[in-house]
Amino acid sequence: MDTMVRALAHNGRIRIFVCKTTELVEYARQRHDTFPTATAALGRLLSAGVLMGSMLKSDQEKISMTIRSDGPLKTIIVDADHLGNVRGLVGNPYVNLTNDKTGKLDVGRAVGNGMLNVVKDLSMKNDFTSSVELQTGEIGDDLAYYFLVSEQTPSAVSVGVLVNTDASVLASGALIIQMMPDADDADVMITENVVAHLKPISQMIHEGMTPSEIALALYDDVEILDEQPVKFECSCNKERMARALSTLEIMDLKDMIFEDHGCELTCHFCNMTYTFSEDELRDILSLKGPDHVAHS
Repeated sequence: MDTMVRALAHNGRIRIFVCKTTELVEYARQRHDTFPTATAALGRLLSAGVLMGSMLKSDQEKISMTIRSDGPLKTIIVDADHLGNVRGLVGNPYVNLTNDKTGKLDVGRAVGNGMLNVVKDLSMKNDFTSSVELQTGEIGDDLAYYFLVSEQTPSAVSVGVLVNTDASVLASGALIIQMMPDADDADVMITENVVAHLKPISQMIHEGMTPSEIALALYDDVEILDEQPVKFECSCNKERMARALSTLEIMDLKDMIFEDHGCELTCHFCNMTYTFSEDELRDILSLKGPDHVAHS
C-alpha cells in the first residue's frame, strides 16, 4: 500500500515529508504505457506532487506542477490535492535514455532545459503561481531550487524510481526535508550531514523501509504527525467530458452526429476513454437551444 507521512524534528524546527508511491507510479506507467526513462521522470514528479499536495492547508486546495522543456519528454504535468490524490502525464511516453557512464536511466537528459511552473489553487484566496528555470532536469534538484527561490524555504529533496528489467516499477518514493524559519545553524549542519549520508529514497523503499521508518531514521527526535494513503486518482468523468463537448461550436457537434455517428474523448491524465452516442450528442446539442435540436 502506498502511503505518506508528515513528521517534525528538532522541536519543530525541521519538517519531514516521506512517501512510498510504487503502486501509483506503476499504475501511471500502465495507463500511459511509458518507457523506463519516461516512467522514472513522471514517477519522480508524481511522488513529489504527493508531498507538495500534503503541504496545502485545506482539502479544497490543489497544486499543479508543469515542466516544459527541450528534452525528448517535452512536458510533464502533475496535479495533486491535500488528500493524497495525484495524477499526471508525460508529453512523450516513449523515451528510454541511459547514462553512458553509469548505465542508469538518464532523466536529466530526457527532461533537458526548460521551466518548472507551480500553481497552487488556494480555493477562496488568490492562486499562487511561480516559475523557475530547471537546474538539472533531475526533478529533485529542480524542486529544491523552487523551494529556495519561490518559497524561501531551504529544502533537501530526494525523488526516485527503480524500474525493473520488464519495465515495471520496482520501487518509488520521495523525501523532502525543510528548514522552518526558526531553524538555527546547528539544524542546518546536522541536516547537511544527514543528506550527505542518505541512501537514494527508491533504494530504501526497495529494501522494505516504510515512510515512517525512513523518517524516524533521519534524526534522533523525530515525531510522526500523521500517515495517510496515497493513490493515482483522476478527476475525469463522463459528466465533465459532456461539459467539454457542450463548449464546441454547433456545426462541430452536428458533424459528430451526422458524419461520425458519435464520438470518443480520452482523458490525457489517465487515458480513460468516454464514448458518446448520437442520442447523447443530440442531448448536448439541445442545451444550446431548441433551434439546434438535431433530427435524424
